[in-house]
Amino acid sequence: MPRNVIFVAPFPIETTMRFVRATAKLDDVRLLGVCHTPPEGDDARLFHDVVRVTRPLDLGDVLEGVEVLRRRHGQPHRLIGILEPMMVQLAEARARFGIEGTRPEVADLFRDKARMKDALRAAGLPVAKHCLVTSEADARGFAEQVGFPMVLKPPAGMGAKATFRVSSLDALLRAVVGMRVSPSSPVLAEEMLRGREHSFETITISGKPQAWSISDYHPSCLDVVENAWIQWATILPREIGGPLHEKARAMGFAAIEALGLDSGMTHMEWFEKEDGSLAIGEIAQRPPGANLTRMTGLAHDIDAYRAWARAVVDNELDAPWPRKYAVGCAYLRGMGQGRIVNVTGVHEVHEAVGKWVMEAKLPTLGATKADSYEGDGYVVVRHESTDTVRAMVKKIIETVKVHYAE
Repeated sequence: MPRNVIFVAPFPIETTMRFVRATAKLDDVRLLGVCHTPPEGDDARLFHDVVRVTRPLDLGDVLEGVEVLRRRHGQPHRLIGILEPMMVQLAEARARFGIEGTRPEVADLFRDKARMKDALRAAGLPVAKHCLVTSEADARGFAEQVGFPMVLKPPAGMGAKATFRVSSLDALLRAVVGMRVSPSSPVLAEEMLRGREHSFETITISGKPQAWSISDYHPSCLDVVENAWIQWATILPREIGGPLHEKARAMGFAAIEALGLDSGMTHMEWFEKEDGSLAIGEIAQRPPGANLTRMTGLAHDIDAYRAWARAVVDNELDAPWPRKYAVGCAYLRGMGQGRIVNVTGVHEVHEAVGKWVMEAKLPTLGATKADSYEGDGYVVVRHESTDTVRAMVKKIIETVKVHYAE
């Protein structure tokens, strides 16, 4: 009998569908979907059955969709998804239907950034000082403790989205008023970590990380969010066995143990501070975005989407993975607003680095400028040499220009 695997995939965007396709290829799987908008074409055939829901991020709709599929096909073997805003709802649904996987209390600990940092600090791990601000008095007290600049973000935020810095007490108090902060609607204030920003990814099986990867951000995520014109990059260096990366690995493994993850993929942002110490920004119980899953696969010459699917469905992993390549991704954005009217420098970049391009998406002429920090397009390159990848990424960022007009 095939195993019933329910994938909650609200919209058929390419990022989600790569994970759906990998899951559909696993042995003995009957793939079932809970979707707002089901996929079309060849992707529509990946699902044996689909239930459409109106509010896919709502727990009630998830429960209803799972119940309909359970009645039609029998008890689900797994209930999975990749979107961070859904992790708690998926965990609650698993508990309701007796499905193996991440428990609600663990999912909530990963999602609630204030509780997450409390748990990490209690485990002796270095994290930014933080305060769940519910009033002007909270804001003033935290400002006296950490000074400025500081960072404000939603307590259940995702990466750097909806995150911004404040540089004075007046700006902080204006933000508290403007965001209508209250005990029922708090905001998370954090000490601003300074230094080089990196990420740390793992695939964990039964509470033990089995494979891991590190990337470098150029510049930091907050700088990218605050400056919508910056063409930035992530680089996965080939060499990840030195003292710095070993300290990051130990820190990342300890964070997963402290938060109690069973099986799945994690994405942790961490800082190499100016004094040489390390600190955790935050960690998510999901695959990384910004093409990092694809890049992880390219660096190790494996299918990282299949690896995630094997972890969350089979509770197994085909590892270890030798690091064979360095990989870089340049994200294409530009000055101005409006619609994309021209993209220059593409031919020159193709002539210079085209043979090492593994994947690319050029900005679409006529499209409105994206509001995502991932920009309007990207170019992914791979080479055995980390220095060569850095040089190629620099060439792309300095040469390709995206032009907009109102």
